[in-house]
Order: sequence, then C-alpha cells, then structure tokens
Amino acid sequence: MSATATVHGPDHMSSAIFDTLAYAKKLKAAGFTEQQAEVQAEAIFEIIDEKLATKRDLRELEERLTNKLTIRMGSMMIAAVTLLAVLIKIL
Repeated sequence: MSATATVHGPDHMSSAIFDTLAYAKKLKAAGFTEQQAEVQAEAIFEIIDEKLATKRDLRELEERLTNKLTIRMGSMMIAAVTLLAVLIKIL
C-alpha cells in the first residue's frame, strides 16, 4: 500500500510530495485502524495526483499560452499591415 506522488524536475526527479505509507503510519499511531488509515492515505494520494498542479505543469502551461499569444499577436500584426497597405493603395 505504498504509493508516492513525485514531481519530475527539468533534469531529475525531485523528492516525494506525499508518502502514503508514512501518512498511514501516522494515522494508525493516532488511533485509526489499518484499513481506515490505508483508505484515507489512498484517497489523499488520488486527490494530490489528479487535482494539484506542479510547478512543472504550470511552466508548461505558461509556455503553451505564450506561444499561442505570440502567434495570435503576429497574425494581428500581419492583418493590420495588410489592411494599412490596402488603404494606402486605395487612397
């Protein structure tokens, strides 16, 4: 029942975010049954694994958004220059 959520850094795997075995042991020490501790640890792990964004996730999102905005801005500039050229030619 030991699962560990990890974050992968740009060059290597960093330390664990959540150690389910250590968490379950703490719950058992606080009076939870082994089954309760395992279920709780697995539930927390699933939430962390599925719902939380890592710094790497955020950097990747930022890069994708920056690329999209750069392309959009470039397209708008081309359209504006083309429109300006057409207006100059007409007038």
